Formats: sequence, C-alpha cells, structure tokens
Amino acid sequence: MTILIYFIITAITFVIMEGITWCTHKFIMHGFGWFLHADHHQPGYPHVFEKNDAFFIIFATPSILLFYFGIRPELNYLFFIGLGILCYGIAYFLIHDVLIHRRFNWFKNTNNWYLRGLRKAHKIHHKHLDKPDGECFGMLFVPLKYFKKRQ
Repeated sequence: MTILIYFIITAITFVIMEGITWCTHKFIMHGFGWFLHADHHQPGYPHVFEKNDAFFIIFATPSILLFYFGIRPELNYLFFIGLGILCYGIAYFLIHDVLIHRRFNWFKNTNNWYLRGLRKAHKIHHKHLDKPDGECFGMLFVPLKYFKKRQ
C-alpha cells in the first residue's frame, strides 16, 4: 500500500508542478525576474547558455532539499514530492529545451499531434519579445486550440 501512496504523491506533485510553472512563468519570469528571462525571448540568441538557465538551479533547489529531508531519518513522503518535481523538470527539459527550442537535435522529426500542439503554443508565447502581452505560460497543458489542425 505504501508504494501506491508514494506513486500517487509523485504523480500529484507532477501535475501540480504545471500550475506552479504557469504561475512562476507569468508572474516571476515575466515579472520581477524578467532580467534573467529576457534573453530567452530574443531570437537567435548566440550563446550555449542563457541567463534564463539560472531558473534551472532555482527550480532544482526545492527538489534537492526534499530529497535530502525525505530520507532523514528514514524514507518519507518528502522524497516523493521531490521526485515529482524532478520528473516534471525532466519533462520540462525534454519538451522545452529539446523539442521546442531544439537546443539538442534529439527529437527533430517528431510528427506527434500532442508535441506539435505544445510547440505551436510555445511559438505563440515567443512571438512577444518583451515582458508584457504574453500568453501560453504553461508547458505540458496548453489550450486545446493549439492541437487543432489549421483549416
């Protein structure tokens, strides 16, 4: 029974992370954290790393701390919350950096309807080069209109 509960905690955390990501993206990255996120919205940014990559460290820190406290004094639910955050982080990396921005040439020729919809939504997000007027702040759950074929 405990394994099932830990799996549920991990899965629920993964889903909740999408909402946290949306809020963080809209209110922090496009708010007071714009100084770190702005280079990410510039087309053809020529560097391997962006200032925006600092958010990786910021978002990884809670997961690392939850892993640490989730094994002390023995394995507990905090570890599995950290695991849910880590799983979301891996999914975010694969979708955002690999599929959408093509920072790595791994999934170059995918024709999956869901992945195409995510890519389309993110391209709409990036049509705004400045902080205001953003849209589509989520990553894995975006409005259904992006999954429909063009007429």
